[in-house]
Amino acid sequence: MQSYFQRNRIFLLHLLFWCVYLSFNIYSASFYSQVRGYDWSRGLMFTGIQFGFTFVIAYLNYFLFLPRFLSHKKIWRYLMEFVVPFALLVMLRVYVQRILMGDSPRAEFFSSHMYIIQVAAIALFITIFVSMLRFAAEWFELEAKKKEIENEKLMAELNFLKAQINPHFLFNTLNNLYYLAYSKSDNTTEVISKLSQMMRYMIYESNHERVQLNKEIEYMQNYISLEQLRLNNEVPIKFTIEGQTENICIAPLIFITFLENAFKHGVTNKQSGAWVNLAIKMNGKQCTYTVENSKLPASADSKEGKSGIGLRNVQRRLELSYPDQYRLKTEDNPDRYSVQLDITLS
Repeated sequence: MQSYFQRNRIFLLHLLFWCVYLSFNIYSASFYSQVRGYDWSRGLMFTGIQFGFTFVIAYLNYFLFLPRFLSHKKIWRYLMEFVVPFALLVMLRVYVQRILMGDSPRAEFFSSHMYIIQVAAIALFITIFVSMLRFAAEWFELEAKKKEIENEKLMAELNFLKAQINPHFLFNTLNNLYYLAYSKSDNTTEVISKLSQMMRYMIYESNHERVQLNKEIEYMQNYISLEQLRLNNEVPIKFTIEGQTENICIAPLIFITFLENAFKHGVTNKQSGAWVNLAIKMNGKQCTYTVENSKLPASADSKEGKSGIGLRNVQRRLELSYPDQYRLKTEDNPDRYSVQLDITLS
């Protein structure tokens, strides 16, 4: 129903205006009849004539003269095109009403200068008002186009940001694969299989605006499996999920960046005591995602080369996909780094 009103709002505005206009004229006639007596048949006929001539004047300007003016932007040409038909139609209306009045005592009033001025003023006012509806229609159309352009721009930016994730992920995973191949690990084929599953998700699933949360979780579990293989299962990794995750959708590849950073900057099998904890807790549509990891010594951490590209990327994606629907909190303590993302999902 709302979309119907949005699609037809200009037509409904026109219809509402003319309904109010007719209602006002009929009310005025009924009020006048109570004071001096009133011939309803003649009154309705005069109301119809008044409505018909005013309608023709208003929409001649709306569909013919005003579009020409908006095209050539010459006010004097517009006035010359509009005034002559306007004056002719006003005089024709007065002439028709005068003939219908016949020998009535009020016939002289219908041919007086005062009545002509009154008719012209009312017709001009209504013509101007209806013209304003055209400008309102163009304003609505302009706003719709502006919103469409903004949406296209945002979608282009989102696609660009998502495209940046793929090489970022590939770079990290190929490093892992290289390490396993170099050390002639028996897990190399399993890593390739996991990588194939993840690439299938990234190519086919993540191109959608929203994906199932369960699919995103499965992608994260595959990533953790790759890291565990690389680390020879020497680093404790805890991943807990609480609440209902069925039929919940999320923008793809939102969570993975925080997980990647946890392994990139906080975990190595050369350091004893390294660990990673992550949790997804659902409360209805409200999701709380936390990632905690141990911290590498400053020297080792610096060798990893923190660029911050992935984090800035995901923050921008959150702003675009979940405006005013998320809260991101980070804590950098001497022994650990933690991230908490509270987000309202659909």
